[in-house]
Amino acid sequence: MERESMEFDVVIVGAGPSGLATACRLMQIAQNTEKELTVCVVEKGSEVGAHILSGAVFEPKVLDELFSDWRETGAPLKTTVTHDEIYLLNSEQNSRLMPNAFVPKTMHNEGNYIISVGNLCRWLAEQAEGLGVEIFPGFAASETLYHEDGSVKGILIGDMGVGENGEPKDSYMPGMELHAKYTVFSEGCRGHLGKELIQQFNLDNGKTPQHYGIGFKEIWTIPAEQHQAGKVVHTGGWPLTEGASGGGFLYHADDNQVVVGLIIDLNYQNPHLSPFDEFQRYKTHPVIAKELAGGERVTYGARAIAKGGLNSLPKMSFPGGLLVGCDAGTLNFSKIKGTHTAMKSGMIAAETIAEALMAGVEGGKDLDCFQTKFEQSWLYQELYSSRNFGPALHKFGTLLGGAFNYIDQNWFGGKFPITLRDETPDYAQMAEKSAYKVIDYPKPDGKLTFDKLSSVYLSNTYHEEDQPCHLKLTDVTIPISVNLEKYDEPAQRYCPAGVYEVVEEAGEKTFVINGQNCIHCKTCDIKDPSQNITWVTPEGGGGPNYPNM
Repeated sequence: MERESMEFDVVIVGAGPSGLATACRLMQIAQNTEKELTVCVVEKGSEVGAHILSGAVFEPKVLDELFSDWRETGAPLKTTVTHDEIYLLNSEQNSRLMPNAFVPKTMHNEGNYIISVGNLCRWLAEQAEGLGVEIFPGFAASETLYHEDGSVKGILIGDMGVGENGEPKDSYMPGMELHAKYTVFSEGCRGHLGKELIQQFNLDNGKTPQHYGIGFKEIWTIPAEQHQAGKVVHTGGWPLTEGASGGGFLYHADDNQVVVGLIIDLNYQNPHLSPFDEFQRYKTHPVIAKELAGGERVTYGARAIAKGGLNSLPKMSFPGGLLVGCDAGTLNFSKIKGTHTAMKSGMIAAETIAEALMAGVEGGKDLDCFQTKFEQSWLYQELYSSRNFGPALHKFGTLLGGAFNYIDQNWFGGKFPITLRDETPDYAQMAEKSAYKVIDYPKPDGKLTFDKLSSVYLSNTYHEEDQPCHLKLTDVTIPISVNLEKYDEPAQRYCPAGVYEVVEEAGEKTFVINGQNCIHCKTCDIKDPSQNITWVTPEGGGGPNYPNM
């Protein structure tokens, strides 16, 4: 079909921290050099910030670089961290407060802020638009467009108003092509176009496989008398035992709110494990339950996290574009922080592209000079010094891995003369169902613990039901013939939104996909042991609508 198209100097896919930092820095450079640049950002969420979910404790040095006057111009950084508490949860009742002297220095948060990254993105979008960036929320980039020579030409915005049967409805609106000299992909963790680009250009050649976690988050309003603005709590240990690892967090934000969450590494082995139910159990531990006592849950969400770090970072440039932020995997797992690193990667991308455009370099080239700029930045030094953090925990477990990281970070400053690697993809770690006992999770009490569907309701998730399913099965027989037989079909449990079910119809097991429940976490695309599920974008504007996550 002949489609309408628009031309820009730069198109940016995703209005998260990295994409908006890219846009802002590009326009700052354009203004400083008195050059005209046309920059467009497309965002699949219904508004900027709608799909953003992060803990989050934020390290502001990157904001000092991007907008040195952010304190005077209303940036939503209000709650300074006052103190850290780190606990090892030994069992469902017992815990040990770790002395600060024995905590890896990357876990200390002096000078940082407890923030909503969604609200930070809303503020960054205002700054970008003030600089002349065009931002289009509610439009999903569905395909990458290529020139005849194979270089990236731009993106295709997905069609709107297509029925479940694939036929146009009365509301049909064809997607538009957005062409650019350079396209920046900043879709967040496991972006579906980023995933294709990594394969298309073999960007991960020779790299350790990317590793992931699933992060849960709830916001609670608690009684004023027990609120301690700026308090940061991190935990390790229970409930993640028997082949599972990860850690929890609880942050006292502003307005008598706390955020509580659990990150579960997606290399867990037990196919009977339900990450959602592990998070519910986590809240019942006395260390956490006392903080939430008398409170009310306000919202819920979940999101995959790319945590492989430097060892898993693909080549971030290719002909016609760049990968930035969590689309590439720039999160610093040793700090449990990815916002400041994502923003820095976007700023480096902007400087690389601006330099090429100002020098008259033709669009479609591989800006591999990005790698040099990256390696000369504090971002590279940060990721290099943290390269062993995740592999140490994977290889040695929470206690021994934590001890290794303490020595690496506090004694060697991240320059321990060994680089550990984890070469097994997360999905390949899944054991068969006979290797583990079925886990009997307690029923939710409606006070601290809840069910999936009431949780999804709090995420404000909405999809137009009459549209093609955005969760694609390569082979529709595998969920029953392979995954159910070998693994008791773990999609029933690893999905945090109740999207996947196995039901019996006319005496036969059937795999059901409730795509309208999907909160866009991408866990299925990552953890399916048969690698049979591919997540693609639904109609623009669909998915969660997080208010301030």
